[in-house]
Amino acid sequence: MDDMMTTKENPLADSPYVIGMMGGTSLDGLDAVLCQFYEIDEDNDEPVEILATVSEPFPADLRAVLLALTQPNGVAQLIADENLAFESELDVFGWASVFYAEFAANLVNQLLEKAQVTPDEVTAIGCHGQTVRHRPQWSFSLQLLDPNVLAERTAIAVVSDFRRRDMAVGGQGAPLVPAFHQAMFATPPYHADKFMPKVILNLGGIANITVLDGSDDVIGFDTGVANLLIDAWCQRHTQQAYDYNGDWGKSGQVIEPLLNLLLTHPFFAKPFPKSTGREEFNLAWLDAMLEQLGQQFPNLAYSPADVQATLVALTAKSVSDAIVSVTAGAQGELFVCGGGALNAYLMSRLQDNLATWSIQTTDKIGLSPLWVEAVAFAWLAQQTILNVPSNLPSVTGANKKVVLGQVCF
Repeated sequence: MDDMMTTKENPLADSPYVIGMMGGTSLDGLDAVLCQFYEIDEDNDEPVEILATVSEPFPADLRAVLLALTQPNGVAQLIADENLAFESELDVFGWASVFYAEFAANLVNQLLEKAQVTPDEVTAIGCHGQTVRHRPQWSFSLQLLDPNVLAERTAIAVVSDFRRRDMAVGGQGAPLVPAFHQAMFATPPYHADKFMPKVILNLGGIANITVLDGSDDVIGFDTGVANLLIDAWCQRHTQQAYDYNGDWGKSGQVIEPLLNLLLTHPFFAKPFPKSTGREEFNLAWLDAMLEQLGQQFPNLAYSPADVQATLVALTAKSVSDAIVSVTAGAQGELFVCGGGALNAYLMSRLQDNLATWSIQTTDKIGLSPLWVEAVAFAWLAQQTILNVPSNLPSVTGANKKVVLGQVCF
């Protein structure tokens, strides 16, 4: 690092680096980032430095198991397969927890080698694991990961299980990234203009927003589905993992009756705080809606590309409605991160719905849209190690601020 960088104040001076890892609801792979955080003052307005990144798709067998586990009773076929020797859902979960940790450890070791950093220079790994069940109505959220294996294979402390402490004090346990958005983007030179609301939009498998309007009580919540259905429908009909640039969706026509039907999902009408996942939005739900569409409009003709265009419209509409509802909607700045930021068709639909807003990716405010979530979990891990609360009760609905996560030293 240069001399200017070393003069910045780092709260973890002895082991200054932190690793963040994120494998989102889309199940497209695992991202890992090595970074260093700095205190903000008049001499330093760059709160984070990224030293190295690594991203790899999940191995096909691990992804198949993760996908099965995210669906209620989804592992029945795996248990029935005599070649796999699984006897129960718990067998599948346990096997995948270890496999996931081994895969994550390989990424961490690649990251260290790439950056020429040793394990003793890293304070912690913040690894969210893979959410296989999120049930805020029952006050639990289950992330798949064996942090013991990850800590052992890397010789670095692991912070995981970020959500359940917030749930223990009445929160939804999600979304957690708004606290990071506030720390990174509500400070100079990116501070919110009190006359111009700033919204950070994460388009992962699920979409969530953070509203930074200069107030201490940050608004943030899941708005509904994003890439989850767009990717799944694309995989089913084109055998491609995602719709590159949104080109296939753009080739179709929005099916207005289907869009209206999809928007009747009760989640969209819920007040915040709220969070959701694959339990509510999945291909089985979409198939049921298509069946209902056929019953209501038996002569309606459409193509798979038309359904894809409609799913993009669903994400754009639900996100835009949510933003307008909490910002008065006249004008503002929207900064987009997550894989959906690379879907040009989705970005154009957002701009259509928010015509008076400036819409750009988070590159504009200092972080690549593909790395925001991984950096967020590095930051959350650092807060845990420093014993600093990092949930936002105004976002999750918790009754107090708490230190999140469990540490495997």
